[in-house]
Amino acid sequence: MGDFVKRQRLEAVVDLIHRYDIETQEELAAYLRGEGFAVTQATVSRDIRELNLTKVSAGNGRQKYVILQNDEIKLSDKYLRVLRDGLVSMNKAQNILVLKTVQGMAMAVAAAIDALKFPEIVGCIAGDDTIMAAVKSARETEIVIEKIEGILKG
Repeated sequence: MGDFVKRQRLEAVVDLIHRYDIETQEELAAYLRGEGFAVTQATVSRDIRELNLTKVSAGNGRQKYVILQNDEIKLSDKYLRVLRDGLVSMNKAQNILVLKTVQGMAMAVAAAIDALKFPEIVGCIAGDDTIMAAVKSARETEIVIEKIEGILKG
C-alpha cells in the first residue's frame, strides 16, 4: 500500500511542478496537502531527491523546481563555480580537447567536466594547470567546446 501511495505522490509532484512555478519545499508540501497527501518536509525533501528535481530561474529573481531531463546538463553550484573560476582556455587537437586552467585547478576542473557526463568524452587526465580530455571524434570535440561555452555563459 505504501509503495502505491508513494507512486501517486511522486506523480502528483511531477504534475504540480509542471502546472505551477514552485520555489520552495514548503510551497510544494502545501500544494501536495491541497491534493490530499499528508506530507512532512522530510518526505518532500526525499521526493525531490528521488525525482532528481533541481531549481532553475523562473524570472523576476525567483526560482522553480524542474525535472532534469536526460539531455539537460546537471551541474551543482560547486562544480559550476570551479568551472567558471578555474577554466582559462580550451583548444582542440583533433579528438583531444586541451583545457588550460588557473595554476593548481586542473584536478578540480576535470572533476567538474567528469560530473557533466558528456557522452562525447571518453576520459580526462589532469595535471597542475592542463587537462587533456579524450573525445570520441574531432567533430564531437567541437560539440563539447560549444556545450562548455554554453555552461560558462549560463
